[in-house]
Amino acid sequence: MRERLPSPWREFLTELDQLLEAPVDLHCIGGFVLVYFYGLPRSTGDIDYYSAIPANASLPKMAGEGSELHKKYKVALHKVAVTTLPEDYVNRLTEMLAGQFNNLRLFVPDPYDCILSKLDRNSTKDRDDAEYLFRRQRLNAQILRDRYNTELRGLLMGPDERHDKTLEMWIEIFETNN
Repeated sequence: MRERLPSPWREFLTELDQLLEAPVDLHCIGGFVLVYFYGLPRSTGDIDYYSAIPANASLPKMAGEGSELHKKYKVALHKVAVTTLPEDYVNRLTEMLAGQFNNLRLFVPDPYDCILSKLDRNSTKDRDDAEYLFRRQRLNAQILRDRYNTELRGLLMGPDERHDKTLEMWIEIFETNN
């Protein structure tokens, strides 16, 4: 993980932190987490978040697409409307950039939960991101299967069998290319 974010992320988040009147915890997912926490070598233009606590924070207005911060820094916060994380993901969150802001705290899921959050959509980009994370973090396929079966399987939209096959296909790709 990078100790310090590059521009314009650092300035964007610093200014957002100054706009907040009370503490806000963001549960971040997606490209921002993969790039700036897990070291994926690609770019991203937004910070996807799964939830904000408290939920009534005016984040889209302050820092979402079309906001003054977005216009100024060309990056934005984006509330992800459709994704599913394992049931107990909150217990495995890690704070990113701890202590760098007064009111804003960014949390990221552990690598297994990051991979599982991408399973339902199953795009090529998601699979490639998941493969990077699986290899880079030297993850265990059985732990991934177990977490899927105990915390995610029944939560995903569509037939369980489709997701079972997707997970097994991903694991085969991850382990074959390893």
